[in-house]
Amino acid sequence: MSTTSEPGRQQTGEVDILEELKAELAQDLDEERPPHAGPLAQVAAGLVTLALGLAGTVLSLGYGLGSLTEPGPGLWPFAVAVAVTALSLAQIAFGRSAQDTEQFTRSSVLTGLGVLSLVGLAALLPVIGFEVPSLVLMVVWLRFLGGESWRMTAVVSVVTVAAFYALFVLALSIPLPRLI
Repeated sequence: MSTTSEPGRQQTGEVDILEELKAELAQDLDEERPPHAGPLAQVAAGLVTLALGLAGTVLSLGYGLGSLTEPGPGLWPFAVAVAVTALSLAQIAFGRSAQDTEQFTRSSVLTGLGVLSLVGLAALLPVIGFEVPSLVLMVVWLRFLGGESWRMTAVVSVVTVAAFYALFVLALSIPLPRLI
């Protein structure tokens, strides 16, 4: 028979094991973490995004903001650009001591390749439609940047592009440049 003190001991033992596992996991994560980027990288990242935010603000004004009841095509990009600008200023002012940034490594190139693939999509979209560039983008992201198998890449890429086609072209009748 168990006494009233045994459940308390059992719970304490379980808590101790959980605490040990948490400490071990935290140590493993700290060992795998790349080195901290430092304050100069924090400011540089803030300056880059500040420039993007300011450029987005200026460009969105060219589209026209409209009003809140009749928004123009530049209103949403303007709102996003203002938010990016404000967050960038906060990063520059207060983020220099943050410890959650990582130094650029060889794997950081993957992010740049992802951005370049989006630029390629934007460049090819008006020329050959959205189907082929979108399919290529999915393949690049899944197979080469994400390391998925060819089977998974093929299935997810085709299903995703078909779903976008069904949603944007068939259901919403958005006039996207397209082949089909």
